[in-house]
Amino acid sequence: MTTVRAAILDLFRSHDLTTWFGNPGSSELALLQDFPDDFRYFLGLQEMIPVGMADAYAQITRRPAVVNLHTAPGMGNAQGQIYNAYVNKTPLIITAGNQRRTMQNQYCLLTNHEPTTTPKPFVKWAAEPAIASEAPAVLARAIHLATTPPMGPVFVSLPMDDMPVELTEEQLANTHVVRDRTVTHATGFPTELAEQISARLDAASSPVIVVGGDIDRYDAYDAVVELAERTESPVFTAPLTGWSGFPENHRLYRGTLPPGAGWISQMLAGHDLILTIGTAVFRYYPLVPGPYLPEGASLIQITNDADEAARAPVGDAIVADVRTATQALAATAKRTERPAPAARAAAPERASADAPLKPQDLWTAVAHAAPTDTLWVSEAGSNEIPMTESIRPGRPMSHLSAAGGGLGWGLPASVGAQIAAPDRPVVALMGDGSMHYAITALWSAARYSIPITVVVASNAEYGVVKEFGVWEKTPNVPGLDIPGLDVVGTASSYGVDAHEAHSSDDVYELVKSGIADRTRPTLINAHTTPVPSGFGS
Repeated sequence: MTTVRAAILDLFRSHDLTTWFGNPGSSELALLQDFPDDFRYFLGLQEMIPVGMADAYAQITRRPAVVNLHTAPGMGNAQGQIYNAYVNKTPLIITAGNQRRTMQNQYCLLTNHEPTTTPKPFVKWAAEPAIASEAPAVLARAIHLATTPPMGPVFVSLPMDDMPVELTEEQLANTHVVRDRTVTHATGFPTELAEQISARLDAASSPVIVVGGDIDRYDAYDAVVELAERTESPVFTAPLTGWSGFPENHRLYRGTLPPGAGWISQMLAGHDLILTIGTAVFRYYPLVPGPYLPEGASLIQITNDADEAARAPVGDAIVADVRTATQALAATAKRTERPAPAARAAAPERASADAPLKPQDLWTAVAHAAPTDTLWVSEAGSNEIPMTESIRPGRPMSHLSAAGGGLGWGLPASVGAQIAAPDRPVVALMGDGSMHYAITALWSAARYSIPITVVVASNAEYGVVKEFGVWEKTPNVPGLDIPGLDVVGTASSYGVDAHEAHSSDDVYELVKSGIADRTRPTLINAHTTPVPSGFGS
């Protein structure tokens, strides 16, 4: 006879979901026993770690990933990274065990008495099978929902006594039907609509394109480059969107918009048509007074997310498949006679400097040391804007950050990114504060010989919070200084090849050698200058 556990594993195998990320507990043992040889399991030492690893892995492979967590307490530990995955639109199939059904009414230890409520609102769907035999069908539904645009995480609770239940022949036949059926998403974009938008682009005196992470997620990268070149439109990345969505070394690229309405309207001043593709309009923080758009400008939004379209405060929204829509626009847009816009300032040249390093000197050294196919994962707080001036990747899926902004994502995400892209060097760009939220990800990197290179900007403070303190006019906030962190010693204790860089030249050489070592992870710590005088107390 076939058990529920065997049917679940068969379902995951049929969908090629054999790479799992997790932190198992007692309520997951019945599912994980005799783990199949054709599956692999990457352990994180706390539940936020496997969620972060799976998040980047799924985004880069463009396929769902399975996350195996531990009932209510484990879900609580993971919730911050589930939030990031939700905002990142990452298709994660999150499972957690639950106490035996026969013990739940007594609220015995490790009972999640509201399993479908626990992960909300940061999942697309949550369920616990009503009866054991329904578990495969519920998981099949979860897989299809997670991968339906806009994609996102889903959650299924699995009571531990469901796993050994034997399926009848009829129940087994039903699971095979569910296992083998497919769900196809047909896409298209009306030619007439593409021609209307193209005509508005052609008639505009100064159009601009703003792209979001969905350009990378849904493989619209080449089409948006063609569209920008045909219309000679400068291109910005929308704020807080995860991927850059455009080659950052392209002559038309102008960088990332800051997350404030007043700032954005100032930066886009002079443009009369703003076309956004694959992004919300826009994600703001902090409150920056000013109009949503510059005077005289109109906006067209193309998104696959009906909620993004509904909540936008301005513009005409079109809900459509991002890739198909962008390809249609690239095919119908006229090649303009409009002169090319002014070029962006060139990236800085590498210069020798001693620690503490200015952020520009640090990231310029890193940029010059890394090859062009590097996959960058960043979570560096006050360093996020300076690094984009120096580091300008030119390939799809090359610069990933957390759209959700929840700290503790970057380090495990870099591990997951390297697992997903073993033939590309992965460099994690970290702040000393943010990396310590998920420091045990270094153990996972060392345990599985994941050859990431981690560069840490150590300024001994939560610099970005100090910057916000100035903007919000909140002086003398406690807890923003974090002296005494031994980054190199901590990394070494987890088995990472860790080094202190005393100059920008040290950074350059250590990054080169770290990337060249494909057998283990490397960490380079560099002391950097604090945020500019006047920030903080």
